[in-house]
Amino acid sequence: MSISPLMAAVLGAGISGLVVTLFMRGRCLREAREAASLRDQLAQERSSRAESQAAENARQQALFENMLEGVLLLDASGRVQFTNTACRRFFDLEADVRGRTLLEAFRCNDLSAVAAEAGKAGRVNGKELELEGGSEARLLQVNAVALVGPEGRTDGVLMVLHDATRQRQMERTRREFVANVSHELRTPLSLIKGSVETLLDGAVSQPAIASKFLDIIDRHCDRLTYLIEDLLTLSRLESGQLAINYDTVPLRGHVTEVFDDFHRKAEDRGVQLINDVPVGLHARADSDRLDQVLSNLIDNAIKYGRPGGTVRIEGREIPGSDLIEMAVADDGPGIPTEAAERVFERFYRVDTARSREQGGTGLGLSIVKHIIQAHGGEVRLETAPAKGAAFRFTLPAVLPSVAGK
Repeated sequence: MSISPLMAAVLGAGISGLVVTLFMRGRCLREAREAASLRDQLAQERSSRAESQAAENARQQALFENMLEGVLLLDASGRVQFTNTACRRFFDLEADVRGRTLLEAFRCNDLSAVAAEAGKAGRVNGKELELEGGSEARLLQVNAVALVGPEGRTDGVLMVLHDATRQRQMERTRREFVANVSHELRTPLSLIKGSVETLLDGAVSQPAIASKFLDIIDRHCDRLTYLIEDLLTLSRLESGQLAINYDTVPLRGHVTEVFDDFHRKAEDRGVQLINDVPVGLHARADSDRLDQVLSNLIDNAIKYGRPGGTVRIEGREIPGSDLIEMAVADDGPGIPTEAAERVFERFYRVDTARSREQGGTGLGLSIVKHIIQAHGGEVRLETAPAKGAAFRFTLPAVLPSVAGK
């Protein structure tokens, strides 16, 4: 059976339409798959960017939280948006203060004034704040800058707070040190110069008078020498430049040797020197530096203890540790409680007039503290009125089996 031309045309058109339809469906499917793939790709990129942003935010948060400086961020209305750990520590903040006004959160008018000034002027540098409340007094240096938005309006204030308390203490210590050194140098130099002028004015031709003034010159030259030596020793100790040469030191014999240098001075004051360090006790220490420690403590005990009294040195192993404790004790008037906390400071004297009369430099106990600390030990004072003073310090111990080798 033959197909008419009309039928053939119809069938041809139908087949062509079917082909076109199938082609269009395939194209749509491909485009749908491509669109789905593109959506997946965009979603992955968004997820990756979100993860990167979260990681960056976490890094920034960690950076701010571990800064030594305090960071404080305020919004345009003056409410707290962010504080880091250092900032909260400076002001002893325990609660979350975000959303509060600056005055509500910190209770500090001066800090609010700095924020207001920064908002108006655009920047504040080096403003100092004294914080008397809280766990300790602090000095803060504050830098603040206004955050300006695209339209030129102030969107907030960023404040950075630096703790300058230690810096102020060091500056005060430096000034006190310079003043004390100047005074300690001026006194003997004035006496030496006065004695020389007296000799030049004619006293040199009078043997008895000349001998008196030459003795003053000699004594105060020694005082200057001791002061300079102590200053150099203390400087090397504080800077870590003084080497500690460890050795095994038999303590009882070492104390006996140091006592030999003080028998004359002790006899002049009627003081009895008692060595109560047990035989067989050994320390791992620098023998020469230990001499300095014992000499300073014994000298002080003789000078400031009771005339006709005793100076006793004891030693013992501290149970359960690898340390030895030694003590240099007198039976004198003791040291006042208010002075006991400061005796290891440079140039500090309990009795200024008596100390200068005795010829001390005011650096001995500070040197003792630094030498003991350089050995890894500690030194402390035990005292009570009319019951004497005992300076106790620790040193690394040497086991008997090692000491006997």
